[in-house]
Amino acid sequence: MDYLLFLLVLIPLLALSAWASAKVRSTYNAFDAVPNSSRMTGYDTAVRLLQRNGVRDVSVHRVAGKLSDHFDPMRKKVNLSAATYGSPSVAAVAVAAHEIGHVMQKKTGYLPYKIRAVLVPVANVGSRLALPVILLGILLDVFLFSSSGLPWGQIVMYVGIALYGTSALFMLVTLPVELNASSRARKMLVEEGIVSEEELPAVKKVLSAAAMTYVASLLISLVYFLRFFTVIFSLTRRR
Repeated sequence: MDYLLFLLVLIPLLALSAWASAKVRSTYNAFDAVPNSSRMTGYDTAVRLLQRNGVRDVSVHRVAGKLSDHFDPMRKKVNLSAATYGSPSVAAVAVAAHEIGHVMQKKTGYLPYKIRAVLVPVANVGSRLALPVILLGILLDVFLFSSSGLPWGQIVMYVGIALYGTSALFMLVTLPVELNASSRARKMLVEEGIVSEEELPAVKKVLSAAAMTYVASLLISLVYFLRFFTVIFSLTRRR
């Protein structure tokens, strides 16, 4: 019964995630066909916003793919996808400005961004180790509990749950970081005259579509975390 409930919740969320991903692509494609009023490309936009905000130690580069844009804080690079880099579209400048929003978060010490940066290596390790640790805990619970009477296996299982929880926590912190970067992007684009007030709704649509993917990922991560927790809690209570 619990598993059926889990599926009834998970399946609509997976559908939401697929819809959000498709929405990002379709929205980007629609507004990638619309040139912005300033005729600035994604590269031009990124460079201007970096200069106007006094950022001298971050460079802008072109990378392969589409919607593969990201800010690499360790190498101090804004990597724009081939589709964004040279395009003078509304979609391209919106995505480029979003990445500069992340640069400004780092520069200004935006707290959720700093927390996410700390969580990146923790979440990466936690997501890889969670399931093996949980399985190890189950084995220890089966083979050691009866002989020692100590709940070592249960302790290890809950450590595994905590490791998986770091991924859910990472997604929880990521959402406000992405929303804030989009808010900064909209403001910078208008202030610098890269897009007009009339073009701002189109920019919002591009950035809002991207935000929906993070909402879906967060909900799916939380559902899986609660599922693992309830299963382990039920198992340990029976023991």
